[in-house]
Amino acid sequence: MAPAQPRLAAPGGKRGRAAEGSAMEAADGDERLLLTQRLKAAVHYTVGCLCQEVAEDKDMQFSKQAIAAISEITFRQCETFAKDLEMFARHAKRSTITTDDVKLLARRSNSLLNYITQKSEEITSNNMEQKEKKKKKSSAAKGGKTSEEQEAAVTESEDPNMS
Repeated sequence: MAPAQPRLAAPGGKRGRAAEGSAMEAADGDERLLLTQRLKAAVHYTVGCLCQEVAEDKDMQFSKQAIAAISEITFRQCETFAKDLEMFARHAKRSTITTDDVKLLARRSNSLLNYITQKSEEITSNNMEQKEKKKKKSSAAKGGKTSEEQEAAVTESEDPNMS
């Protein structure tokens, strides 16, 4: 009896799919790394601009190392915030992060919580106003009349004995 030889997986077999999957994962990993690097660079640039503004206002200077440290801390804190927000939504059995999740995240800072609450209310009221304007425009465009004019026309047409 000859010793059993290892079988090669046919194309598209288990081994083929695993290789395809790992190649896709590597490509996804490379893309994710590139995006992370771009985001870190954007945070570093923004922190640098903010530090420059503060330096001019307070007549002081920030070293490159200090700016880099502030950038790294900011990026890590944002990562933590993102994970927390995801967990808050998941705990509520939702796949969407809401303003309530953001308020929960900001609960330890009264001034930040008040600011977020105020902005949230402003956005909500602006959205309501926009919806009302759209509703009025669409109803006016359909019949060329306002809703009050349409109601008056319907009332008149319902009872021919009224005239």
